[in-house]
Amino acid sequence: MKQAITIFGLLACVHLAGHADTPTPAVPASPASTASTAITASSASAARAMQPEAVTESGAQLFTLQNGMQLIVKPDHRAPTAIHMVWLRVGSMDEVDGTSGVAHALEHMMFKGTAKIPPGEFSRRVAALGGQENAFTSLDYTGYYQQIPAARLADVMRLESDRFANNQWPDEEFKKEIEVIKEERRMRTEDQPRAALFEQLNATTFVASPYHRPIVGWMSDLDSMTPDDVRDFHKRWYVPSNAVIVVAGDVKPQEVLAVAQQTYGQIPSSALPARKPRTEPEQKGIRRVEYKAPADQAFVAMAFRVPSLRKLEDMGSDDRDALALLMLSAVLSGYDGARLDRALTQGADRVADSASSSASIFGRGPARFMMTGVPAKGKTARQVEDALRAQIARVAKEGVSPAELSRVKTQWTASTIYGRDSLYGQASDLGSNWVQGYPLDADDRVLKLLDGVTPEQVKSVAQRYFGDDQLNVATLVPQPMSPGSKPKREESADPSGARMH
Repeated sequence: MKQAITIFGLLACVHLAGHADTPTPAVPASPASTASTAITASSASAARAMQPEAVTESGAQLFTLQNGMQLIVKPDHRAPTAIHMVWLRVGSMDEVDGTSGVAHALEHMMFKGTAKIPPGEFSRRVAALGGQENAFTSLDYTGYYQQIPAARLADVMRLESDRFANNQWPDEEFKKEIEVIKEERRMRTEDQPRAALFEQLNATTFVASPYHRPIVGWMSDLDSMTPDDVRDFHKRWYVPSNAVIVVAGDVKPQEVLAVAQQTYGQIPSSALPARKPRTEPEQKGIRRVEYKAPADQAFVAMAFRVPSLRKLEDMGSDDRDALALLMLSAVLSGYDGARLDRALTQGADRVADSASSSASIFGRGPARFMMTGVPAKGKTARQVEDALRAQIARVAKEGVSPAELSRVKTQWTASTIYGRDSLYGQASDLGSNWVQGYPLDADDRVLKLLDGVTPEQVKSVAQRYFGDDQLNVATLVPQPMSPGSKPKREESADPSGARMH
């Protein structure tokens, strides 16, 4: 059910040399120390006076530290493990022209040390604690995480708060890492015809919005990027009031709060830059892009401009339409054998090898409704495009049945509930909800709102949002492949909505 889009849906911390002395708690000298670093009841005594600002039925609690950084704790005592994440409300959409890719570059530099930790040591210490870790960059946010034994949570909180405030590295480290990032771009975009096609489609669909830039950055910007570009980006956006700590697992909220105050809470507050609106101009006609590349099959992708889900309370017409569009996508391709499968990919005269839809209604920027397809042998990309649009037209004319809608609602609910079996899933949902400005219980609220979507609403959005004036089309035109070469394994999803690691 969530193959179209997850229910809500990245960067390193770098400081200028002049900020390297920002006070943070001492980092453990050795992760192998025999001294206990577990969070204890005594360490929480100073935090007990602080009451949570919000509490969900599932037990998630929200706190705000004295410097403006927020903390979300979700107890889950099924196993003696915990996941620790830091989410920042900054991603590639906060870059400016000429420095595309700097958010992702900063994520890479996150692992290049602090005044106390040499390059590479952060990962070695997390591994020595019995943990796993990674980081990610998206259009909207940046995140870092470690999954560790719950008894070692305090260790990773000290490590992460240190690099949040004090990450620093010599220019030579950046010069080496930027070459790694360029190669990542070549492998994930330039050598992947469909990924390159999506990059062109995004640049065509979004004119004023920063969503038109790729997360990894344009190659020319990577070529000209400097170490100070990365440091300046950190200085502007890596401030406590722009971040949240998320902890889920075998923990007690007040004890986690105590350690958060001792670590993250000691980072000095700083003003967050003003964000200027970059509103998309009205589209007044269909836009088409053709992309030629060596490939064995054609591919077509269509992007329709649609409203985003901005509010879960006091909702306007755009918010209600966004939810109906989400249900429309689920009806079209939210499960095996859904409408697009049956109409386009089955039967002797099938028009497509594959077909899908997605409604990207969650995000800090503008939304879009995507439809994609791969032509079957003997069929053309234009035939697939026409067949995809015909399915929308059918819903606009005939609507959907209550039973059909009930089925996808049930599947969505089940997928959301099953996702909570994972600590990572719980923490990730809480972090992404925070980035959006949604309440802690946003997932439950969305489920209730989706349950209220009617067949009439789905039919209505199919009638109103899929004309030529909202449409952008990108077609992959296959070119002959080199003798002896094999077709490359294509990325399965639009990379613009993905995370870069």
